Amino acid sequence: MIIVAIDGPAGAGKSTIAKALAGKLNLRYLDTGAMYRAVTFAALTRKIDLRDEPRVADIAKNSVMLIEDNAISIDGVDATVAIRGPEVTRSVSLVATNSLVRTELRNRQRLWASEHDGGVVEGRDIGSVVFPDATLKVYLTASPIVRAQRRVAQSGGDVNQIAAEIAERDQRDSSRSDSPLTKTDDSVTIDTSNRPIDDVVMQLQHLVEKKSSGKGTQA
Repeated sequence: MIIVAIDGPAGAGKSTIAKALAGKLNLRYLDTGAMYRAVTFAALTRKIDLRDEPRVADIAKNSVMLIEDNAISIDGVDATVAIRGPEVTRSVSLVATNSLVRTELRNRQRLWASEHDGGVVEGRDIGSVVFPDATLKVYLTASPIVRAQRRVAQSGGDVNQIAAEIAERDQRDSSRSDSPLTKTDDSVTIDTSNRPIDDVVMQLQHLVEKKSSGKGTQA
């Protein structure tokens, strides 16, 4: 079973690269961040206080979540667009610090990989916690200004405000007590700031093929 674990901060290019790599390797793709966003969306829709950890965790545990490469629904509601909206974006970090939620979603992520015989999985704790024995662990990064510019190009807004929001998200993600954003010692680190997507995908495809053939790899 081939598992490619792709971690990194917001705006580093994880989703774009992970989707393209999955296509090259003929594997399924899983955006774990969308799962946290879906739980956040459901809690907000139901007017649940996000600080009420047991009630939010109950959503993570008992909801019916259908995940496709480019769509996600929760309890029959298509949340694909809503989870990228400003309200969910502002709130998802609070849900992501909920250890009960993290436990439930990690279970779902491992089950997903088992059901799909592997995959390209992206998030913030995939190589460090969810799949510590992944075939290949990748940590994508980029300069703060490039990451902010990418977000503005994607959804609009003021680049300085977006940069500040990204910095705040980085701080929350890297300092939370449960499964913080971190780079493992055996991760391949790639700075995507000035590299074409196809170039990064080609490099990762080559590394996965070497790993899965048992020949090892060089970062």
